[in-house]
Formats: sequence, structure tokens, C-alpha cells
Amino acid sequence: MEIAFRTRRLEKLLNSEKNLKRKYGDDGAETIGNRLGVLRNAKTLSRVPTTKPDKMHQLKGDRDEQFAVWLLHPRRLVFEPNHDPLPRKEDGGIDLAQVTAITVLELTDYHSNSS
Repeated sequence: MEIAFRTRRLEKLLNSEKNLKRKYGDDGAETIGNRLGVLRNAKTLSRVPTTKPDKMHQLKGDRDEQFAVWLLHPRRLVFEPNHDPLPRKEDGGIDLAQVTAITVLELTDYHSNSS
């Protein structure tokens, strides 16, 4: 899968093991690296696991059309499909089998609205 980043700063953080370890510690850096590896190696979003430990899931409400994968609790890696137009199924949902590019938006605990 093709991965872009919302900001250059986020890209520099997530593509540097040193920076990840400094900010999230050894365990956090390893988990983030593993999740990014799973996303990079998936041909489409439908190939990303929806079970633990990765557990990709679509978000709801004001984050509709965004997805998250689990990191170290409660932090999540949040991203959205990077397609225009967004591939859709007949029922209007996102066709995950057609999503081949994403944009990473943030690493956050969206349950408490803090990063």
C-alpha cells in the first residue's frame, strides 16, 4: 500500500526509529513500526487484519471515512483512504478491496481527545 502523511513532521517522526524511540519508547516504537509495516505490505486495505494485535477498524461520527489500527493502549494510528473519488461499494460503504493508498493523519487517543 502507498502511504502518505498529513504533515512532513509526522512523516519524519514515523519514518525514523530513533525519533519514534525518543517519543514513544522502545515498545511504542516497535509497535508503530510493526503496524506501518503491515500497512505497507498490504496490497489493499481489505488485507489489513481486523483482529488483534493490529485490529484495523473504521471510525464513526465526525471521523467517518477514517480508520485506525491499535498501537499501545489507548493510542491509535489514524488514517484515511487517499483516493479521489473514494472507491465505494453498491451500499455506499468504502470498498476496502479498492483502497491501495492511505494518508496517515495522526497518532492519538481519540477517546480522550488528546494526542
